[in-house]
Amino acid sequence: MEHDTAGDPISGLKWTRKTTRKIADELKRFGNNVCANTVGRLLKKLKYSLRVNHKKNESNPNVDPKDRDRQFKYIGRLRNRCAKKGIPIISIDAKKKELIGDFKNNGRAYCREPENVNVYDFPSDADGKGIPYGIYDTTANKGYVTVGTNYDTPSFSVDSIETWWKNAGRYEYADVPEILILADSGGSNSSRSRVWKYELYQKICSKYRIKITVCHYPPGCSKWNPIEHRLFSAISKNWAGVPLRSYETMINYISTTQNTKGLTVKANLVTKQYEKGKRVSDEQMKSIPISHHDCFPKWNYTLSA
Repeated sequence: MEHDTAGDPISGLKWTRKTTRKIADELKRFGNNVCANTVGRLLKKLKYSLRVNHKKNESNPNVDPKDRDRQFKYIGRLRNRCAKKGIPIISIDAKKKELIGDFKNNGRAYCREPENVNVYDFPSDADGKGIPYGIYDTTANKGYVTVGTNYDTPSFSVDSIETWWKNAGRYEYADVPEILILADSGGSNSSRSRVWKYELYQKICSKYRIKITVCHYPPGCSKWNPIEHRLFSAISKNWAGVPLRSYETMINYISTTQNTKGLTVKANLVTKQYEKGKRVSDEQMKSIPISHHDCFPKWNYTLSA
């Protein structure tokens, strides 16, 4: 056991990579005729136990906990300031990609007979894939989801925000030429993406004469993004246990998502093909009026109209 044992030096908890049957076989080689159940009882007396990995470490090697706390407080102050002025605050993110076809969808639903679906989730057996990109209005408690069929790129994310503004935002906030966007640090709306910033200015700021302030949550903190627990969780509950056999089914379940807090959701399908690997030159970046905030410039910036 000596070379197959690990443990916690503080609590004294130990664990081994060997099964009780393998340990029993090893003991039999030394003349100790014991069964696997006896080995289990002996291990328990020695403070061994079956354990699983626990997701408890909140630290990120690239982010100081103090910086993360300061960013949360900064976002909180901006949200309060914008809410008092009536400035729209939207939380954005892309939901998990979904295979379209006879595939298992996690969760349970009331029905007389269970749905029969494919044994394996091979993408080659799918009719396509749905990429839900969500915009959640934190003030109005309204969601708008664009379902793409191609790639989750910065262009797709900006097009989704523009679609929300054209179909909903500009009617509800006609007299407010400013938006606060809350986003994760990675993905298609990454804080490091030049394409995201450039197209956000070209397609929305310049086109509609809107000033946009973007605040990114620190890496590893996406679960604090409001859209995760206020919109995406409600959508997952609404289609739990239902195979998404067509894009129409997917759109219908997103559009009918509601909760007791009055959430309403609209959705549309986008079949546009997006190009991966787009680049923005230094000259193009210099042409956009972007001002970085004093507090964490890499996470907080404003694009002027």
